[in-house]
Amino acid sequence: MSFLFPVVFKALARLPLPLLHNLGALAGWLVWLLSATYRRNFSVHIEQAGMTRAKSAAIAEAGKALLELPKIWLCPQDEVVERVVRVSGWELVEDAWREGRGILFLTPHLGCFEIAAQYYASQRPMTVLYRRSKQDWLAPLIEEGRGANLTLAPADLSGVRRLLKALKSGEAVGILPDQVPGNGEGAWLPFFGRPAYTMTLAARLAQSVPGGATVLLAYAERLHYGAGFHLKLFPLTAPLAGDLPHRAAQLNRELETLIRHCPEQYLWGYNRYKVPAGVEPPGAAGGG
Repeated sequence: MSFLFPVVFKALARLPLPLLHNLGALAGWLVWLLSATYRRNFSVHIEQAGMTRAKSAAIAEAGKALLELPKIWLCPQDEVVERVVRVSGWELVEDAWREGRGILFLTPHLGCFEIAAQYYASQRPMTVLYRRSKQDWLAPLIEEGRGANLTLAPADLSGVRRLLKALKSGEAVGILPDQVPGNGEGAWLPFFGRPAYTMTLAARLAQSVPGGATVLLAYAERLHYGAGFHLKLFPLTAPLAGDLPHRAAQLNRELETLIRHCPEQYLWGYNRYKVPAGVEPPGAAGGG
């Protein structure tokens, strides 16, 4: 039956965005009702963050995030970019361009996080850290559905080198900063008041080039009734300071602030607090 998945995926890409979002809202609730594990993780995470008021909307929005992906990945880039009907904070990008500085985009699992990179890459080159899908049928579809300016860097040492090279060349790179890293690639740091195994790569990259990179927080808010997306860009509230763990913890606080702007569109079902294989739990590691 797996041979049907690519066919269904491509068929979804042809549907109008409003219909995809309506179907996605339904899918979000179906997953919520059918999966006890997902339901438990979702509830614990959103309550931990004090965002319970956004729970009903967030269940539907999670489904929308899933079903909009075929259109974002498989449609021509110019068609995808047209879905961004409003942009706020673009002057921050233009400032970095004028200064010749590399840009580090931090885009958490908030809103349509895939379209932010597509929008930037429609104008300038961008390299994005990418963890290949475990689904063999899905990986080629994701990897082919990119414009010429968007380069995927594997989530390994070679990929990190590509990110560094791009930043040093004054180009942009993108990272999902709330993605749980592998063993040895993170530290136990607070995220909404609870220890989460947090990548330190973003904090390292931010200060990896002379003068530092321009760090921007970004997300594309999903508009009602499939009307498109509002891309929002924000600077850090304060310059990164301190040692690596302090800088990484500061970025977690920045992400918390960003998520509070639009809590109903964060993927609360993502297991942000899981213990990766080979990593000691926070109490045992002394990070509790």
